[in-house]
This record gives sequence, C-alpha cells and structure tokens, in this order.
Amino acid sequence: MRRVGLDGLRLGWARARNIGNLARKIAGKVVVVLCYHRVARVPSDINALAVTPENFRDQLNYLKNNFQLVRFEDDWTDLERTAVAVTFDDGYADNLQVALPIIEEVGVPATFFISSAAVGNDREFWWDELERLTLDVSGYPNEFRLQDTPQQRIWPTATFVDRLALFRQLHPLLLQAGAEQRVRWLEQIRVWAGERKSTGVDNRLLTAAELRALAASPWVSIGAHTISHPRLAGLSEAEQRREIFGCKEQLEALLGREMVLFSYPYGKKSDYSPTSVRLCREAGFHKAAAAFPGLVRRGTDPLQIPRHFVYNGEARTLANYFQGCWIR
Repeated sequence: MRRVGLDGLRLGWARARNIGNLARKIAGKVVVVLCYHRVARVPSDINALAVTPENFRDQLNYLKNNFQLVRFEDDWTDLERTAVAVTFDDGYADNLQVALPIIEEVGVPATFFISSAAVGNDREFWWDELERLTLDVSGYPNEFRLQDTPQQRIWPTATFVDRLALFRQLHPLLLQAGAEQRVRWLEQIRVWAGERKSTGVDNRLLTAAELRALAASPWVSIGAHTISHPRLAGLSEAEQRREIFGCKEQLEALLGREMVLFSYPYGKKSDYSPTSVRLCREAGFHKAAAAFPGLVRRGTDPLQIPRHFVYNGEARTLANYFQGCWIR
C-alpha cells in the first residue's frame, strides 16, 4: 500500500511520462515491474488500490500480446526484448478469488508479497478501516477531536466534504505514526464514528488456507512484505530486523518453502533506509521491490527494484500512460 490522493495519482503518472522520455535515450533491454494490490469491484476506493476484473483481464492481455513476460525472481540479464513483471502487495483475499483465475486464464506469471500478520486476520488494513470509518454517508458528530500528545487537533466533520478533508489529513499522520500510536488513534476514530461495522467482505484478507492455495498455482510466486506492514524508516534496527526476518520465517513455516523475495511497505525511498536494504541482504533475499517508478536495467540494485503502480483503467489507458517507458 502507498500514499494516496488525486494529486499524488497525477504526479505518479507525470513521473511515468518523464521516465518514458528518459527511456527513449537508454540503450538495451529493460524490465518494467508493475505493482497491483487488488482486483475487485469495491463501493469506494479513495486509496486507488482496486482494478476491476474486466480491466485487469484487458491489461494482462495487452501485456501478453506486446511484451516479454518475466517472473520477478527470474534472471533478467538475457532478455529477448523489453519485459514486464507483474506483482501484488499486501495479501487481499480477492488476489486468490478474482485475480488468480484471470492470471491463469491469460497465462501471466505474478508475484504476491504478503504481510504475514495479515494472514487469517479478521481486521482490515488500517487505510481501509480509515476510509470506511470516515467516508460513510451520514450520522457523524459535527467534529472529531484527536487527543494524543503531540497531536491534539479538531476537525469539522458535519459534511462529506469535511470528512474527506479529515481522511486526507489523517492518512499521512497514521502512516507516520508508530504502531501503538496508530492503535490509539484508530480507537478514537472508531468511537467518534460510532457503529460502522465492516461486513468483512469488501476488504477481507487471505486466510492461511487461501494463501496456500494461491501459492500452489504454477503461475504464482510468493514474497515477504514484513509482519505488520510498518514504515520501516520509522523503526529501530532491532524492530526492522524483527519485521523483515520474522515475516520470512513465518511465511516459510506456513508454506514450506524458502522466501527469497521481499517488498518494502509503502516503498518510497523515504519509507525505508540503508539499514532496511542491509537487513534484506542479511536475511538472504535475492530481490526486493520498492515503490518508486523506474526502469530495471543493468546496474539496478536488486534490493531496490523500482515499480510502477497500476490504476484502474482499460488496456489503452495503461498503454497511453506508459508509452515510451517500454522499448521493444
């Protein structure tokens, strides 16, 4: 998962176009790594994480018909032409229920990076809960008071526009917060929002049995994504070690196979640190995916592989946005 907002989406696509201009000057074959999160129809998606099944199928067919498809774990030094690798982050249940049948139907390999504490967890990720709690249609108090040193603030919340502003300001605060602080703040938000129970369907995470079923597909590779999806740059070395090594160990025990692939939560260069990269190397990961746009070519650090986020849209939308990034 990554930072959100319409301005951020526009900036992301602008950066992609800038990369495309640079790509035209680069000789040799490159790999573009794509990052998905969900394939689902959801009633609300302010975080821009979901691609509809129809658009996902359209996108995969476009990729298969136009580019060499590679696995994230492949050796990319001997490419026939410009290649694409497909990845997913986090571990939503729709990865198995909706995305996998399309992946197998079209025949496109994909790597799924899993946060191990999410497996079998009946709670939502914090960003999904924040959206659900703040952006319902009605029945809210006129203001929300966040009472926690050093953050003690008041927001108006009588209208949807007010609550949308609240969401957009709370999201980066919760992203930067430590785990215990985030728990306290979310509890305050739950109390303020009242009884707004999740059905457990829209944002459900993979169970252990579902993860095993996903991993059993010959089109699928599994990678680690930390235990609890923290912003690693905000943790001590000991805490980072626990998150990185612990996720690897938990997934290996669950799936009975070695984990050699990793993805940094949130993944911007400011969201992890040189310590994070060193710990991934110590843990024995062969490759690690970040979340800043770029092309993978000779000289790219295998433990800081750039990726492009994919947003909901038909294949031609994907092609237009990334035209020039791929050199065939």
